[in-house]
Formats: sequence, C-alpha cells, structure tokens
Amino acid sequence: MSRKTHAVGDHVVLKAGLSRTATGARTCRIVGVLPADHGEAQYRVRLDNENFERRVVHSDIDADETAAPAARKAGTTAAGKGGPWLKPSSIRIGK
Repeated sequence: MSRKTHAVGDHVVLKAGLSRTATGARTCRIVGVLPADHGEAQYRVRLDNENFERRVVHSDIDADETAAPAARKAGTTAAGKGGPWLKPSSIRIGK
C-alpha cells in the first residue's frame, strides 16, 4: 500500500482531536521530515498562529481536507499570474 508522503513547505490540515478543535485553525506548514516511528512518517509542523513547532505523525493529517485546498489554490494561482507583484508606480519616496 503506497502512502503519500509530504515534503518540506507543504501545507496540510490536521485532524480535529483532543488538543485541536474542529473550528480552530488546523492548517499548518511542514518545516521538517523526521525519521519514521514504527513505520509511520513523522513531520515537524508549524501552525500559522503559533511560534513553536509540533511533531505529528502521518495519521494526524486529514488527507481529504489537505487535498481540497490544493486543488482550489491551483485554479486561483493560474488566474492571478497576470503581472509582477512589485509595481514601481506604487512606490513612494518621502523627502
């Protein structure tokens, strides 16, 4: 059985559990891949609103929720790729 592994920089959604509520922020970014523990992949993750990292195992990641935002983001990225992010006309220099 092949299981999808995540890479550093991927955004994933954690399952709701005892320490995480279903309505709270569950989206986090993978900052490191750790050695497997008893055959299950481990990751260091950081939530957007926290200043520390957590260790989660692959079974803590909600695969259905993680795949859905990636598909939506891919559609918006292609549409929003029209111009540069820095516009010289918007820079103001005070004297």
